[in-house]
Amino acid sequence: MNPNAQSRPQSAAVDGDLLSHERLDAYRVAVEFRGFAQTLIVRLPKVKGQLGDQLERASESIVLRIAEGAGCEWRSPEQKRHFRGARGSVLECSACLDICRIRKVGSADQLTGGRLLLLRLAQMLTRLCREG
Repeated sequence: MNPNAQSRPQSAAVDGDLLSHERLDAYRVAVEFRGFAQTLIVRLPKVKGQLGDQLERASESIVLRIAEGAGCEWRSPEQKRHFRGARGSVLECSACLDICRIRKVGSADQLTGGRLLLLRLAQMLTRLCREG
């Protein structure tokens, strides 16, 4: 074991280290999608329970569930449950993008870019759910 590692607090990012969830490519893509989703959310009506609210909650859920899953014991049923939940939120966001396309919110290129991020996320989360 590295003697320097023993002096570092295990619960905090120190000296450029990353927290467990920040090491996952899926987390990074989820954050990227959340930023993308915000560009659509600001163009949708601000009514609770409407599409903007749904996209906001679902896109945030992806990020939060991946982070929570990364904090669980690796390959545990609990971790897989969080990753499956994140994958469900990915599918929900995909449906939101379909509705945005119907409502003509966002350009075709923007929506395709968002869909590609979601496709990558779904693939990564499917692998994370199956590992072990």
